[in-house]
Amino acid sequence: MTYNKEDKILIIGAGGQIGIELTQELSLLYGSSNVIAADLKPIPALDNNPFETLDILDKDALFNVVKKHSISHVYLLAALLSATGEQNPMFAWKLNMEGLFNVLDLAKEKHISKVYWPSSIAVFGPTTPRIDTPQYTVMEPSTVYGISKQAGERWCEWYFHKFGVDVRSLRYPGLIGWKSAPGGGTTDYAVHIFHQALKTKTYECFLSENTALPMMHMEDAIRATIEIMHAPAENIKIRGAYNLAGISFTPAQIAAEIQKHIPDFTISYKPDFRQAIANSWPQSILDHEAKNDWNWSAKYNLSSLVANMLQNLA
Repeated sequence: MTYNKEDKILIIGAGGQIGIELTQELSLLYGSSNVIAADLKPIPALDNNPFETLDILDKDALFNVVKKHSISHVYLLAALLSATGEQNPMFAWKLNMEGLFNVLDLAKEKHISKVYWPSSIAVFGPTTPRIDTPQYTVMEPSTVYGISKQAGERWCEWYFHKFGVDVRSLRYPGLIGWKSAPGGGTTDYAVHIFHQALKTKTYECFLSENTALPMMHMEDAIRATIEIMHAPAENIKIRGAYNLAGISFTPAQIAAEIQKHIPDFTISYKPDFRQAIANSWPQSILDHEAKNDWNWSAKYNLSSLVANMLQNLA
């Protein structure tokens, strides 16, 4: 795994759940002055990094930021997530797709050399095999977020084959981290539950107790993101997005693990509209291609994830 410490990196959507931690990790590798954070408003957690106020839908403003900082790599994280996107579908489509085109076009025109754009398990749908979902399978997403991510995967691949754009992507499962607030996703119960366990020792879950979903510790997700971007271009065989697997569990299973640390913690269940979204997603994922192509492997299991979250949030 090699990288050039002189590269200038722009992270769009740096104030989000992934953005803050990714910006911090890349700053350790490249130096804070070489990692520019961009979002709609300043981010107190990233005050060591140069900051640009940026709306990803403003193509001219994006171009100006890229030129101003001599940006070589763009990480495009700005998006409307699954649950939020269902409440504002037309804006979700516009933000998720036009933002991607604005960045891919900059790469096509050789203003930047490398693009990272996250996909999601939301690309799968109710007709996808739900256990051990493989890389190549039926994909009929049932949310606007999933539809936009599936379309985005195809556009990324098209830009790679048509224009040689070096774009890389991962299908994230649900991400669990302690450094930032959840961003409006269906898997976010697995972050909220820790805050409530420590604060009130009780949690009302918006999914039913046996809803298994693929999840991952944020540290593993950040490491995977950096590893795929640092892998040699010839190792990246998939230019849509790679499956990425960590651990799969249900609300009942994570609650039981929390009770090992907080014995009087209790959980109740009141499924809402997010249950239908969760029911359309895989319960577990296979990521053989990521393992084979660029040596990916997750470090956290359920017990180490729960211990880490409680220790850091406490």
